[in-house]
Amino acid sequence: MTRIAFVNGRYVPFAQACVHVEDRGLQFADSVYEVCAVSDGLALERDAHLARLERSLIELEQGSPMSRLAMAGHIDRMISLNRIRNGIVYIQVTRGVARRDHPFPVQTVHPTLIMTARRTDPVRASEMAARGIAVKTMPDIRWGRCDIKTTALVANVLAKQEARASGAYEAWLVDEAGLVTEGASSNAWIVDSEGTLVTRSLSHDILPGITRASILALARERQMAVVERAFTVEEALCAREAFITSAGAFVMPVVAIDGRPVGPGVPGPVASSLRRDYIRSHMQTKN
Repeated sequence: MTRIAFVNGRYVPFAQACVHVEDRGLQFADSVYEVCAVSDGLALERDAHLARLERSLIELEQGSPMSRLAMAGHIDRMISLNRIRNGIVYIQVTRGVARRDHPFPVQTVHPTLIMTARRTDPVRASEMAARGIAVKTMPDIRWGRCDIKTTALVANVLAKQEARASGAYEAWLVDEAGLVTEGASSNAWIVDSEGTLVTRSLSHDILPGITRASILALARERQMAVVERAFTVEEALCAREAFITSAGAFVMPVVAIDGRPVGPGVPGPVASSLRRDYIRSHMQTKN
């Protein structure tokens, strides 16, 4: 089957999808993006992702190429055209095409909108969750507005590559005070020694994760003790459990940090049950 991409209002064969060489997203990473997970043919938390996309556009003083309703329709169409049962849809909006210059273009430019979709393997993800993942810590060298989901991701790319080269799956980024901010492509969590669920509070330092918000709501519905605060690497190593959340990973248990085990070194009951209940709740929402 031929993959289909969406570029500026047109559905085109994936191999033919292209943007202008002077698109500001290409030359300056002057663009924002979202990734929606697809489960059983439907985009999970689509409206929340589109709301965050709008916020990112506002923060960068970028225009939106179309209404939220129209964009939602194109996401659904991309899932259908690419016959995605389980996978992801990637959405990117750039400031548009203009002569290369650092300031915003003086003339009116139209935003560029790109969408792609691909399949993922839920069985493989479940097997990974059953084993747990390792993370590697490293200094957080990203810019000061990590709450905006921009495509300026080279620091994240370098962190993720260093983690993978060391045998870890994810990187946990650590600020100058020695506190974990978040993962290279995820939010970071622990279940502390008292059994309290802990994740860093929202600020310019971290992305306001869509899955993060859902897990917070789910935990509070279950009347779990939850605190939004920063934690150190050492506290994470002494925790009962650790895990990450993201649109693609859902809830993924962390069993080792910098080669040292978290708790008994196997996925814990809190992370495992939150993953199960998160998936179950979205299955029920769709039906």
